[in-house]
Amino acid sequence: MRKTKNLYFLAVIAVAAVLALSGSPAKAQSAPAAVGDTDIGGVVTGPKGPEAGVWVIAETKDLPTRFIKIVVTDDQGRYLIPELPKANYSVWVRGYGLVDSAKVQSEPGKTMNLTAVVAPDAAAAAKYYPAIYWYAMLKIPEKSEFSGATRNPNFPAALKTQEQWLNQMKNNGCIGCHQLGNLATRTFPKELGEFKSSEEAWMRRIQSGQAGEDMINALAGQFGGAPFPYYADWTDRIAAGELPASQPQRPQGLERNVVVTVRDWLDEKHYFHDLTSTDRRKPTVNANGPLYGATELSTDLIPILDPVKGVATTFKAPVADPKTPIAAKPTPLEASPYWGKEAIWDSHANMHNNMLDDRGRVWITAAVRGPDNPAYCKAGSDLPSAKLFPTTRSNRQLAVLDPKTKDYKFIDTCFQTHHLQFASDANNTLWTSGGGDVVGWLNTKMFDETGDAAKSQGWTALVLDTNGNGKRDDYVEPNQPVDPAKDKRIIAGLYAVMPNPADGSIWGSYRATPGALVRLDPGSNPPETALAEIYNVPLPGFGVRGADIDRNGVVWSSLASGHLGSFDRRKCKGPLNGPKATGDHCPEGWSFFQFPGPGFKGIGENSAESSYYTWVDQWNTSGLGENVPIATGNLFDGLHALVDGKFVTLRVAYPMGFYAKGFEGRIDDPNAGWKGRGLWATSGDRTPWHMEGGKGNKPLAVHFQVRPDPLAR
Repeated sequence: MRKTKNLYFLAVIAVAAVLALSGSPAKAQSAPAAVGDTDIGGVVTGPKGPEAGVWVIAETKDLPTRFIKIVVTDDQGRYLIPELPKANYSVWVRGYGLVDSAKVQSEPGKTMNLTAVVAPDAAAAAKYYPAIYWYAMLKIPEKSEFSGATRNPNFPAALKTQEQWLNQMKNNGCIGCHQLGNLATRTFPKELGEFKSSEEAWMRRIQSGQAGEDMINALAGQFGGAPFPYYADWTDRIAAGELPASQPQRPQGLERNVVVTVRDWLDEKHYFHDLTSTDRRKPTVNANGPLYGATELSTDLIPILDPVKGVATTFKAPVADPKTPIAAKPTPLEASPYWGKEAIWDSHANMHNNMLDDRGRVWITAAVRGPDNPAYCKAGSDLPSAKLFPTTRSNRQLAVLDPKTKDYKFIDTCFQTHHLQFASDANNTLWTSGGGDVVGWLNTKMFDETGDAAKSQGWTALVLDTNGNGKRDDYVEPNQPVDPAKDKRIIAGLYAVMPNPADGSIWGSYRATPGALVRLDPGSNPPETALAEIYNVPLPGFGVRGADIDRNGVVWSSLASGHLGSFDRRKCKGPLNGPKATGDHCPEGWSFFQFPGPGFKGIGENSAESSYYTWVDQWNTSGLGENVPIATGNLFDGLHALVDGKFVTLRVAYPMGFYAKGFEGRIDDPNAGWKGRGLWATSGDRTPWHMEGGKGNKPLAVHFQVRPDPLAR
């Protein structure tokens, strides 16, 4: 037994050694690229010659915010870090099959050849693997444990399928807030305490901090504590020295052309949910201008980052009603290993998502008061939407900030908001998700002209054209049987929201197992004419979360099944409305693209990737092409772009633990080639202290750019 185990580890070490040299050519080393006044460049070599496909990292703290730039070596080990602000930099090499080289000091304008350090063993090499390689070691219950005589007696009655389990373990559950598999989550901090078993340690861990109640309700409440033994087994095996079963491949092809710029943003106690930099419909708006963050539960400060000067400031978002409660639990359920009993989240505005308009104003889904709606939302109101479907509560509404004047306007909506997106229409209609039973919108043109939030808004129930006559009629309620003479209202609250530039319809994603996409045709008078369609995700896909649409009307979505899913309504063969159009009527409209990375064992071909959101680059802001769908690589420290049917991964190699919930592209100069465009993202993991470096880390703003080759300046 010992001999077999030793042979296994020797084999793993051998694989790591091969990876360390993968891509290194046998031919003689070429001369380094020409280095300009704002560049650092050179050649990276290892014991057997040039090191291809490894990262070279330059970091400085001399600037107003910490500044990091990361590039990848070409097939001859050459690198060029372009456009560095004047400062002193620490420069080093990181790569699969290696351990970090010693940091050397340099400054722009210097040529610097670097020496890579081969990992001494497989364990040392694995420390640099993305989280997915560790998380894929988690055991998943077999399908047989969810039904029949072999059903696991510890599973609650509501847990009926393996897909439900995976949905909760991935992007619609635990990885909706945290990157699991990183060093902080695959081990226990000593500050957590001592326990009789890892199962007890996990039970205590998820009670930590102000989100403790939500976490314990999900795992111990909804799932009856069933996942604890699986998490305990996972961390026990890792503590005993078990390593990932597979190793990552070094960056290839376009991945070697990626330039990543990283800046600190905000502070060590708070986190981001999202950011905005431009108008989605016209990505040259706010060129080279500030980025604006959305901080959700953590703080009322709106972080503002000038990417040219590298200066970070804040604006405090007010609320209309001083009695507006804080959005997070006011006190931790149990002490955090990092912050003790301190309540570090104190936001009242609860800013979830933001978006610039064509004038550079920042529109935000934010609370402006407590949850009780004003009278104009309720029964007896003369608002058209309220007459048809009155509403009584909304926990988050809308606001708009004019960066030039610092004027912050409250927009008291009757519908709850979550995400938001502008349509390309004469009214600059702002559509929102998060309304539960309804979909809401704001006529921003009318609001600008009148300042009347009540008259400028509208909302509608989701009603299927069940009788198939092409118009909205009286309907039966969701809990009532289908009546072939009437329509039917459904409950499929939108999570993502996206106006279709091809036909003016509105699409949204519905989070569930299997989940669905919803289409809304507003009609001439949306409160009373809007008709909905719903399209469920067929296997092998399941677990819809974030989604976006391309300019042809194809919807792309992150799925808990480990796929990027696409849905093209034009491929549907049968009727799109009528009594049979209840969700399962167009499986032929779906296509699935499995994400990169290893999968869980024993459940067939799969990826453990747990992508939170997908965004479509409609205007080639990334340099990867128009209409390219890009998904957050939440267990890969980066983004996954589907280019010509293959994934290109844009990884943030340092600090490890980057996790995006949203991002967008901007064109700063359409005539400047790759330098004038790029993707902007911020770290959205709720615990910045889980990133490489631990407590003291700040959230990040990250700029992804793709140059034509690894040495382009």
